[in-house]
Amino acid sequence: MAAAKPKGQNSLALHKVIMVGSGGVGKSALTLQFMYDEFVEDYEPTKADSYRKKVVLDGEEVQIDILDTAGQEDYAAIRDNYFRSGEGFLCVFSITELESFAATADFREQILRVKEDENVPFLLVGNKSDLEDRRQVSADEAKARADQWGVCYVETSAKTRANVDKISLLIHTRTLLHCRKKSQIPFHFLMLCYGCKRFSLTS
Repeated sequence: MAAAKPKGQNSLALHKVIMVGSGGVGKSALTLQFMYDEFVEDYEPTKADSYRKKVVLDGEEVQIDILDTAGQEDYAAIRDNYFRSGEGFLCVFSITELESFAATADFREQILRVKEDENVPFLLVGNKSDLEDRRQVSADEAKARADQWGVCYVETSAKTRANVDKISLLIHTRTLLHCRKKSQIPFHFLMLCYGCKRFSLTS
């Protein structure tokens, strides 16, 4: 899906990233950490909340729209509509909940079915890394699944903010690269490594 350029936003390219995963894994907390640098422990279950932030990637200022979706089965029927508009996906599970890890396979299957694109930007995220003593999903097990899918795996903590910027950088650069490839727009300095000096945030 080509990036839209909405009116009234200085004609900046708009890229849509969708946050998916079971309920209670910390999707909203991760989103709020990235957006506002704050941890919200008590958060009402989400139906779908959208957040927008300006990001500089490859020397270009773009807008990233992050859609935080519901993980509950009650909303499964409406996910297809959200997924169709997505250009990149963060699939989140809790390392303290084996069931949420198992559910990532269903989310990926649904995304690939809707997008009809095996190469859609996708990142597997194991959240709540600060709760190591309650871990149910080993890092090796999650990494093996990511390798099987041909995607990256990153462990995060919405509470301590560990690797929040890393997953943001990875999914945003992959989304921009994928969109540029599809639209045949040349890219020069886009790097997919964490710590890339060409990545910055603007207020």
